[in-house]
Amino acid sequence: MNQVIFLSLLLLLMGPVLRAQEDLLSLLDAGQEEQVEYTTASFKTNRVINLHSLESTAGGVFDFKISHRFGFLNGGIYDLFGLDNASIRIGGDYGVSNRLTIGAGRSSYEKTYDGFVKYKFLRQSKGKRKMPFTAAVLASGAIKTVNWPNPDRVNYFSSRLNYVFQVILGRKFSESLTLQLSPTLVHRNLVKTLREKNDVFALGVAGRIKLNRRIALNGEYIYVFPDQLAPGFRNSLSVGFDLETGGHVFQLHFTNSTAMVGHGFITETIGDWRQGGIRFGFNISRVFTVKRPKF
Repeated sequence: MNQVIFLSLLLLLMGPVLRAQEDLLSLLDAGQEEQVEYTTASFKTNRVINLHSLESTAGGVFDFKISHRFGFLNGGIYDLFGLDNASIRIGGDYGVSNRLTIGAGRSSYEKTYDGFVKYKFLRQSKGKRKMPFTAAVLASGAIKTVNWPNPDRVNYFSSRLNYVFQVILGRKFSESLTLQLSPTLVHRNLVKTLREKNDVFALGVAGRIKLNRRIALNGEYIYVFPDQLAPGFRNSLSVGFDLETGGHVFQLHFTNSTAMVGHGFITETIGDWRQGGIRFGFNISRVFTVKRPKF
């Protein structure tokens, strides 16, 4: 009898505890359902090939980059199909935060120094906060330091400056497919002919197809709207592969562009794919953790 009374009292006392535990588990389940899951690894680096990708350098990480473009393949055996000629850029990008990236570099192309700021203001996500795409803004500037072709005339420092402004909109549709659009404005303080515009509007289209865990196929095309460039300039078209090996990403590609700074490959591309005006090139990206993020 005493045992029955004891068990009855125990059940009565445990009832509120069990209900409280069920309520707590319900709250935890609801919290898990409301968590925000952000999309990651849309591209392997913060560059597609020439274009900036929608990815940012992680906060506290320094990304050292070496970019190389050989000469045109149609140079033939005399130029060893472009290997005798090369254009190079060395630079670095730093993640101030997971959303804000800054970077700078120096190119042999017109002895150009460049710098940029990129801020990701929307991130593709699901869960409590649903966002179907990622969006970022990019502002970059470049200074050409090559000697003036006519030093006897009056030359201004401002004539050496060029600027690029972009909005980067992209979506990772699946683990295998990512697409992005890059509406672009290029401003050049000085142009060579009256037929060229100081302000050039263009649209970049880029994508990635993931082939396996470490290899991806990338492509990009930059369409410059009509009547803004002098005859002889062409739209930039590039295709290639990303190879990831530990802390390195090797990007091997073919492109008709020589420059690796925005105003150059957008407005000064001269290679014609149909006539072999194609350059083999590569980007090498090596990341270093400078500052551990705080959790």
